[in-house]
Amino acid sequence: MSYNWRVNFLLTFFILAGILVGGRLFYWQILSSGSLTAIAESQHWVSSNVSAERGKILASDGFPIAANQESFLLFASLPDIKEDAAKIAETLAPIISGPDSLEIASTSALIKERLNQSNLVWVPLKHKVSRQTKKEIEDLKLSGIGFENEQERSYPEGSASAQLLGFVGSDINGEEKGYFGLEGYYDLELKGHQGILKREKDASGKPILIGEVKKEQEQNGRTLVTTIDRTIQYILWEKLKEGIEHYGAVSGSVVIMEPKTGAILGMVSWPNYDPKSYFLFDKNLYSNPVVSSAYEPGSTFKILIMAATINEGLVKPETNCDQCSGPRVISGYTIKTWDEKYFPNSTMTEIIQHSDNVGMVFVGEKLGINKMVEYLQNYGFGQKTGIDLEDESSLKLRSISDWKEIDLATSSFGQGIAVTPLQMVRAASTIANGGYLVNPFLVKKVISDEGTNEIIPKIGKQILKSATTLAVTEMMVNAVDNGEAKWAKPEGYRIAGKTGTAQIPVAGHYDKDKTIASFIGFAPADDPKFVMLVTLREPASSPWGAETAAPLWFNIAKEIFTYYGIQPN
Repeated sequence: MSYNWRVNFLLTFFILAGILVGGRLFYWQILSSGSLTAIAESQHWVSSNVSAERGKILASDGFPIAANQESFLLFASLPDIKEDAAKIAETLAPIISGPDSLEIASTSALIKERLNQSNLVWVPLKHKVSRQTKKEIEDLKLSGIGFENEQERSYPEGSASAQLLGFVGSDINGEEKGYFGLEGYYDLELKGHQGILKREKDASGKPILIGEVKKEQEQNGRTLVTTIDRTIQYILWEKLKEGIEHYGAVSGSVVIMEPKTGAILGMVSWPNYDPKSYFLFDKNLYSNPVVSSAYEPGSTFKILIMAATINEGLVKPETNCDQCSGPRVISGYTIKTWDEKYFPNSTMTEIIQHSDNVGMVFVGEKLGINKMVEYLQNYGFGQKTGIDLEDESSLKLRSISDWKEIDLATSSFGQGIAVTPLQMVRAASTIANGGYLVNPFLVKKVISDEGTNEIIPKIGKQILKSATTLAVTEMMVNAVDNGEAKWAKPEGYRIAGKTGTAQIPVAGHYDKDKTIASFIGFAPADDPKFVMLVTLREPASSPWGAETAAPLWFNIAKEIFTYYGIQPN
């Protein structure tokens, strides 16, 4: 009995011990395999990231407008440091920081803190060090201080395309990230993927020179080829700066697009910033006003409402206005012409020529609220254009139930409705291209190691009849030839265009002294190569678009005619 008890006891003991050992082995080999492997790797290998080269952004001719230039990462190999940490910090801080004494002191304290890390082997001290600074530090011959190659973003065209391109900054983890413009929109494509370099290390943490090396290859970012024409971009930039100064405007922008494809040829705004030193500028300058800032378009909007009304067969260019002899009172509001001159029985063509607000109320009433809202939606208002820029915005249209008689009246001449400059250009392109709504875009090719992906322009539905666009084009040509801005028009060219002057809403009312002057048009009128919008905010020399934005538009157009080799008739 005693013997059997002992045998059973031992048998049970060994079975339980076997289960415990097996369970422990299962835990180590199966459940904790990953974590134990990682611990073993950390004890045996030292890893470092290998930066991928950020993709370039090219103009349409292949010239880089955002590229990379050589720079260096300053680091310290702590086991190799022989000098006192405080002394090294005091030596390096004045070289790698700015001239400010507080900044030098802060940098010195940071370096000292990193050099005194007891649980690390390698610490970064400064990113984006120039070759000149690198040489200055190397000449000091400090032990344990070294450099690794890295890339720094550069912008060969400087500030001319700042809001278009955006900039490269750092995210919350200190990793490079694109913000705003193309850099922000295409950040994932541009940044690529980091590689990993692993080296065997000894007990002290130093890499073994003849040890095994493992590398996970980095994948460089993709290159973007844009639709931007560098010559046109330069023309827009130089002429806009001249115009801002000449007319004393607070700000301004110019955007130019191919009306048949939606390809953006140039886009500039002022004031702007240096994308390489973005942190030195006001953050309000980062967004691109062409796609992010809404404004009331004023009289440029009249061509769109006129086109919609003609398209519905409600008026013709020769239709007479029987309510154009004086001011109109609607819902208690008095609507006048801009110069308080009235033209009884004006034709629709003359209403556009005189930029007649009262005449446009007549047109808007013919169209009606339901059709007005339908055409605004067809033109793309109230929704984003879908352009490949990170910071695009759009204000929603009010619902039909919220429209009143006064809203119909004011919207017919471009007040009480807000649009972005790009939305306005896109809508005007329907008149220039035979009635089709195009999708604006900036990148036409994406180049990677796998090959080239070409972007095919997306042409939307036809919202205006071809006959309508021809009729409205002639009305716009007449407005240029015989309107208030005819004095500035280049001789011998058929240009379709319309001026605009909109008062700026402030605290629930319109400021009589502050306006946004604009001019939109396309040329040559019979076969448009471009559609362009110029906007000037609060011009001091004159509030009127005919005396500021229009002559600036014509000055730019003359340069483009020469560049394209377009001869006068």
